[in-house]
Amino acid sequence: MSQGYRHTVGSTTYQFTSLAQLMAKATPERSGDRLSGVIARTAQERVIAQMTLAEVPLKTFLNDALIPYEKDEITRLILDEHDQQAFAPIAHFTVGDFRNWLLSDYATSEVLASVSAGITPEMAAAVCKIMRNQDLILVAKKCHVTTAFRSTIGLPSRLSTRLQPNHPTDDINGIAASMLDGLLYGNGDAVIGINPATDNVAQATHLLHLMDDVIQQYQIPTQSCVLTHVTNTIECIEAGAPVDLVFQSIGGTQATNSSFGFNLATLAEAQEAALSLNRGTVGNNVMYFETGQGSALSANAHHGLDQQTCEARAYAVARKFNPLLVNTVVGFIGPEYLYDGKEITRAGLEDHFCGKLLDLPMGCDVCYTNHAQADQNDIDNLLTLLGVAGCSFIMGIPGSDDIMLNYQTTSFHDALYLRRVIGARPAPEFEMWLDQMKIMKNDGQYILSDHVPDVFARSLKALGGRS
Repeated sequence: MSQGYRHTVGSTTYQFTSLAQLMAKATPERSGDRLSGVIARTAQERVIAQMTLAEVPLKTFLNDALIPYEKDEITRLILDEHDQQAFAPIAHFTVGDFRNWLLSDYATSEVLASVSAGITPEMAAAVCKIMRNQDLILVAKKCHVTTAFRSTIGLPSRLSTRLQPNHPTDDINGIAASMLDGLLYGNGDAVIGINPATDNVAQATHLLHLMDDVIQQYQIPTQSCVLTHVTNTIECIEAGAPVDLVFQSIGGTQATNSSFGFNLATLAEAQEAALSLNRGTVGNNVMYFETGQGSALSANAHHGLDQQTCEARAYAVARKFNPLLVNTVVGFIGPEYLYDGKEITRAGLEDHFCGKLLDLPMGCDVCYTNHAQADQNDIDNLLTLLGVAGCSFIMGIPGSDDIMLNYQTTSFHDALYLRRVIGARPAPEFEMWLDQMKIMKNDGQYILSDHVPDVFARSLKALGGRS
């Protein structure tokens, strides 16, 4: 049962009627919370809410559910699977204590991994609200999360990419050209993932065969994914399609996921089906999830919560299914939810921090829509900050402009830039392949070869009808 929270400054007492309201008022300003009416009315109220939130014991989040237990299966998931033993070392903390501890030298990578199962999404969201950007970067950097399928994702000093060869008509030649372009820039070690223009089982199966043929022909140590609805992927598996990863966009409330057309049981069925194929070579993480602040509000399913807290709750869903990849599509929904570059940057760092703290292989689609108050300099800034923070993977799109989804994101050369700047390398299996294919001139310098590798050159000649 929710209780009131109050804080007195001088002769003025501020009253917050519930933990949900306190969390919302403490959230850094963003347009989505203004749209939903949960935002702090003034900067002073926001600071007071943050001060009040800092005094809330972490144990409160186990007893004061933001969405009632009986109404939401994600609440039930969070509370039923909470690990009390993992929670014990931090059980005496307030939210403010938790922040100080996370920033301390006591919270090593090993210690953070040992307590992650005891941290609920709401705890992560709460501490996030009282942290500066540099705090979010520092703690996320300490969280090491490793997953694997045909390549190993998330190792220290590694940065992977999703090669995204989308085409507005699913043209095979267009997709193949984008795949080749991306591979020649060293992209694709996280996944080669296509958003299909036509979202049905037949088309998904067709695209899966296309990508699998390329992966098998060139022996690329990566995995493919068609980002179709989870039920379509189940049907593809049943039909014998070469499915590596199961994709689904997820939200932080049951009502949000219902609007997406699935529930936890659906994801469990899909995971079991994918695991039965045994297609992984170095691991068996078979799920891929995308999230994004604002999805619960856009579905009218936020239960009065702020969008950052809803986003953190989505990570409980992801954590349940041991995914290979999770990424927030941070600026995709539009300026109604994240208005400008400052809000997009903050949200990207929040999402990455919360995901990593909850032991997820967190990546980010660093992006914005054309009508947002943002530009490529904002993307450069967030991209660089996430690289410093130990982001597992980013997107690789031809020219930064997705011609099918019509949004601006990171390009093939952006990944090359970031690897050079932070000294990060591709996934080890993929790096070995790049060397074997002579796509890179020399190991560790990320210098592209000045000619197309022979094996690709032969394929291009065949495509052009030349002998």
